[in-house]
Amino acid sequence: MGLEIRSLRESERDAGWELRRHAFGFPASVTPPATPPPGVVRIGAFDGDRLVGTLADLADDQWWDGEVVASSDIGGVAVLPEYRRGGVGRAMLRHVLASARERGAAISTLFPTVAAAYRASGWVTVGRLRTVDLPTHALRVTPGDAGLTLRPGTVADLPAIADLYTAVARARCGLLTRQGGRFGERTELPDDGLSLVCDGDDVVGYASWEHTGGYHAGSVLTVPDLLATTDAAARELAAMLAGWASVAPTLRLRPLAFDAFSRLLPWEIGTEHSAETLMLRPVDVVAAVAQRGWVTGREGRVVFALHDPLAPWNTGTWSLEVSGGGATLTPSSASPSLELTVAGFGLLYAGAASAALLLQSGDLRAPTPADARALDLLLPSSPAQVLDYF
Repeated sequence: MGLEIRSLRESERDAGWELRRHAFGFPASVTPPATPPPGVVRIGAFDGDRLVGTLADLADDQWWDGEVVASSDIGGVAVLPEYRRGGVGRAMLRHVLASARERGAAISTLFPTVAAAYRASGWVTVGRLRTVDLPTHALRVTPGDAGLTLRPGTVADLPAIADLYTAVARARCGLLTRQGGRFGERTELPDDGLSLVCDGDDVVGYASWEHTGGYHAGSVLTVPDLLATTDAAARELAAMLAGWASVAPTLRLRPLAFDAFSRLLPWEIGTEHSAETLMLRPVDVVAAVAQRGWVTGREGRVVFALHDPLAPWNTGTWSLEVSGGGATLTPSSASPSLELTVAGFGLLYAGAASAALLLQSGDLRAPTPADARALDLLLPSSPAQVLDYF
């Protein structure tokens, strides 16, 4: 089977949608956008004239320790049932890695339906997008500061909540910037409701929410975003959520580790509604190192060999030097004692595993555990997190 992999033409978009619709079980009444949003490229795999596979390459940006890293986020992967297990998916992924590298992408993330296929191509599990249900009556929170104002948000407040999201996200690792590309300029509220906490004219916290299921036992208040920059603002929002107890017995939230709500909400009694696996791999290891932020005060140099069968430009011997809050990755002619798989690089880069653990998984070879620890230079300040599904 000789496959042609390329971007879908406008005349082929309906065929691509039908392939995805059947693969994911969407009803015929659901229709896609007339044209893909900016920053979204639909890739197709063709066997002659027949479209046999498709995926979406999302040109997103992510925050990594205060710096923006360009990402190829992948979604909507679908292959005709008669062509599955025939290498179509792997061929499309190989194509996307090369094309994403050309535009400057450094890493790639995705949410798998079948993780094994992506694991075999170098993606590794680095986190979860968790949605947790909390009993609304369990919130025992009093407002934190009489000087703050709680009010409904409007379209005019969208720039302010975008700035607040950035303030929360930029110091973390893995969160989308939600700027440019498919995010564009918002002209309507993201959900049914938007509640703001203001300190004077400054927005210091917000919650976006949807109320479904009527007002009896099955009623749910879904809160896609719950963000605050201060403890007092978090208390105002938590108290507002507690006020829904009479008509929405369940709160459905996405927890973010180490934020203003971490010690305020009773996460320990929550039940997991869903958990989507986040996988990551480097697109271009040189760009991945250059674009990311680095922990101030971390210094060192390590030489290692890297093996990447799907993206051969990553394969080779590399010297990683970390200094002055930055890092570089350059080719080296040395004979390294450390050998790293592309999966091992991704796990270290995302903070999902230390070098000592990679020795146990076989993703790192080193003479001794002490030698292996030199590769902990790759670790970020905190593990990857995510708040958006794609």
